[in-house]
Parts: sequence; structure tokens; C-alpha cells
Amino acid sequence: MGKVFQFPVIGSTIFILFTLSITVCSLKVHDGSFSIQKKVLEVERKLKHLKKHSKKTIQSEDGDIIDCIDIKKQPAFDHPALKSHKIQMEPTYILAKEETTGTGTINKNKTKIDKMMKRRGEESSLIMASQLWKRSGRCPKGTIPVRRIRKETMLKSHSIKDYGRKKPSFSHHHVGHLNKNLESLVQQQNRSKAILFTYGYGYLGAKGDIKVCNPLVEKDDEYSTSQVALLSGSYNDFECVEAGWAVNPSVYGDRQTRLFVYWTADGSKKTGCFDLTCPGFIQTSNEIALGAAIHPISIPGDLPYQITIYIYKDPITSNWWVQYGEKTNIGYWPPELFGVICYHAQSVEWGGEVYSSTIGHTPHTTTQMGNGQFASYFEGSSYVKRMRIHDNSETLKIPEWAYAYTDEYNCYGVFYMIDYVEDPEFYYGGPGRNPMCP
Repeated sequence: MGKVFQFPVIGSTIFILFTLSITVCSLKVHDGSFSIQKKVLEVERKLKHLKKHSKKTIQSEDGDIIDCIDIKKQPAFDHPALKSHKIQMEPTYILAKEETTGTGTINKNKTKIDKMMKRRGEESSLIMASQLWKRSGRCPKGTIPVRRIRKETMLKSHSIKDYGRKKPSFSHHHVGHLNKNLESLVQQQNRSKAILFTYGYGYLGAKGDIKVCNPLVEKDDEYSTSQVALLSGSYNDFECVEAGWAVNPSVYGDRQTRLFVYWTADGSKKTGCFDLTCPGFIQTSNEIALGAAIHPISIPGDLPYQITIYIYKDPITSNWWVQYGEKTNIGYWPPELFGVICYHAQSVEWGGEVYSSTIGHTPHTTTQMGNGQFASYFEGSSYVKRMRIHDNSETLKIPEWAYAYTDEYNCYGVFYMIDYVEDPEFYYGGPGRNPMCP
């Protein structure tokens, strides 16, 4: 009798184990599908959240969709520290009162400087780049233009939380006893810079005219940017606010040159992002769309189109404002996002940056910086002109001490011109991989 009942028990046990093994195998097979499905739902939820506050939609001729979103419902207010933040619609006042000479002191010959600035203003108006989407419409007051994120672009990111954020890196400037008591060490992970930088004061703002180009970007997970940046903090946990132009397929889904702002409070490890792809930057302008294409672009033999970027700290609210051109305040980063830079920046950078996993390796990336030409005054390479800083004074001034640096001089070059010009000029850029940079 024992044997009669033993067989069904064994058979049941085998059946249960067989069923469990099938279930486990099935889960393993479909685990990837479940993860993908979860990611798709997360992306759709985020995009739906943005679109529901749209008051108007504009279809740009370059394929972008611009949503005019209620200014009080913008992504910034999803940040825990900004839940009760009151929007500052305009800066308290702009610190800059007067341009200065190369020595950093106010030019007593005001008539001469006024004439020079008037002439420069006329020249800038002729070659200033704008944005393409404006040809198709405008956003009404009380809204801000937000470039609609493409679903397929966001799905390519490693995670929705990391979408729009740079890969973690660190930057470190060290003073030593080389080259007039200065040794500049800029250490990066998978990142190459060709910059002009200054430090030694507490900086309250920085400005520059940046030539707009369209560099080749080899892979979808690489980017090339040109910007004005202010930084503070330790070398591996720095805080940074920056703005300029970028070619960044992983964020924008194509290789157009686009206007961007970026911030981080921890060296891009867990905080910060481009534009409005995460909560943080508060936009106030209904005229500029962050992440939208810039038009026209500089090409060899044609006018050198440029954008003017000015980042400055409001002396009353401590908000870090971004100004585009000479009068359009795009918006600001509130001090609640930061720990150190809310007081002042410790250094300023102008120039280019390339990200690639093959930086420092062979074969090197072919991603270009600037317009892909090595830095040269005569060859029409990329540049930043009319560079200005705020220190503790109330005036914008040419930095008294500034240093050109590139961490891959065979790949991307720098040239700082201070002689025989009314105003210092900084040239930078390069092709990436070439016979000198295999």
C-alpha cells in the first residue's frame, strides 16, 4: 500500500518542480520585456505630465514641437526644494554698469569706450544667431516655450532618472610654481576641454560672445559643446552653472546645434541636467526655447554668426540668471539647488568640451570641437570674444589674469590673443582624431 501512495506524491513533487522551473525560465525570458515595458510607461507618464499644462503647440519647420506651458506649471517646481518657490520674473538689477579696459580698471576716456561699444553693438546685431521655431509662432505671456522631448530619444537613455545629465566627471585647477607660478591641471573622465579660465576671486558673473558652429559628433552617446561656465566646490564634487550651444544626440535626438543651459551640484553624479529635462532651472522668458535649434550657423567663408551668453548672480535673491543676447533674460537657477556657488563662483571657463568614451584612448573619437579646425586667428576657427567677468565690483571687466588650457593639444587646440587687438580673443577647437591624435 505504501508504494501505491508513494508514486502520486513523487509525481506531484516532480510536476510542481517542473512547473516552477518553467515559471522561473519564463520570468527570465520576459524580465527584459517587463523592464522595457516599465520604462516605456515611465517615459509616457513624464511626457503626458509635461503636455497637460500646454496652452499652445507650435510645429517648427525643423521638426521640433514647442509646447507653450503655463509658467507656474513648468518642470522646475517638481524639485522638492522648490515646491513653495515664488517666481522672480525679472532680475532685481543687473550688476554691469560699464565696460572696462584690459587692465581691469575703468577707462577714463569714456567717449572712446562708448563709441567702441556702440560699434560693437551694431556689429553684433548683424551677426547674432536666433532660433528657427520662432518663424512658426510665438508663445503667449504667462507661458514658456518648452521643446517637446522625443519619446524614442528618452528611451535610449540608461535610465529615465539619468536622462539629460552628463556623465560624472571632475575638474581641478591647482596652483604651483610653473609658468609664472601657475600650474593648471584639468583632470577629466572621458571628457576633453579646450578652455580659457580664470580664478582667484569670488565671481558673480561671466559673459562672452560665442561663435556658433555645427561640429561633427561621431556617436549618439557623444557630444560637443561651447559655453560660458562658472564653477565652485571640490574637484570631484563641484557645482556648476553653464550656458552656450551644443550638438548632443543623446539629449536632443539629432545633430543640430542647439541652445542649452546646464547645472549640477555634485559633479553630475546625481544632480543636474541640460535645459528643463529635470527640475531645477526656472524659465521666465516666453521668447527663448531651451534645446531649440540655433539659426543660422557659421560656415567657412560666410559671416561668423554668434550668440551672447551672460550668467550673473542677482545680488538680492542669489538667483543665477542666464541672459541671451544683450537683453533677454531666459530664467535662473535658484540658490536652493546649491551649497557653495549660491554665494559666488570660484572660477570661470570659456570654450569647448567634448565627451566620448574614447577620449584618451586609441582610436580617438572623430567628434569635433568648435568648427573642427585647430585654434587660429587667421584660419577662421571657433572663438569666444568680449569675455567679461564680475568680481566684487559692480562693473563687468576683462579678466586681469586668464589662462588657455587644453588637455589634448594634438586633438583640440587653444590660442589666446591679447596683443594687437582692442579686446582679448580666445580661439579653440579641433578635429579630434587626426595623424597627430590617432
